[in-house]
Amino acid sequence: MERTPLTESLARLDALISKHGLDREELLDPDDLARRTALPAETVRSLLGGGRPPDETVNDRVRSRVRTLAAARLASTKRRMADLAAELHHELGVSEVWARSVCDGKKVPDVELLHALVRFFGVEGEAFFTLPADAALSRELQKVLDEIENDPVVALMDQYGVRSTDLRMHGSLPRRQLERLLEGVFRSVVPELDDGSGAR
Repeated sequence: MERTPLTESLARLDALISKHGLDREELLDPDDLARRTALPAETVRSLLGGGRPPDETVNDRVRSRVRTLAAARLASTKRRMADLAAELHHELGVSEVWARSVCDGKKVPDVELLHALVRFFGVEGEAFFTLPADAALSRELQKVLDEIENDPVVALMDQYGVRSTDLRMHGSLPRRQLERLLEGVFRSVVPELDDGSGAR
């Protein structure tokens, strides 16, 4: 799959943010993007600000991202590393000692184990662990771009010339229901254009 450079992803996002009057800090929240990419938040902040990606090897990336995902899993489940190592032992057939070393970022998993960790952590392919930081962030920003470009609220904003809206408030309705609701709201507040026929 062809990679989109981070500079291009950011330029497209900034154009959409400007066009629709969106909140850049909300859309590009470094802590959220760090969680989604398993990158350090300070790295994400630097990259969003035009900084250079860290100079690291593929092994460095894999160790760091596995360690980050393992720590996030432990925090969310309130379990201990011994529990996670036991789970990996049962699910993946590796020793608990090896599993713990991998999750602590001390050992690099081989290709077969890396493939198994993709399934275990529910991430998108081995590239999640191996891509350089700028490419990993750009891949995540492509999803943000897709969300904006396919968002019914944004489409209706374009259709009715509405400059901005709070995108956080519409996540619970089905798409078609949301479109009907917003279309009704926009029709009630935006004057219809006179097409010259006298009809409205």
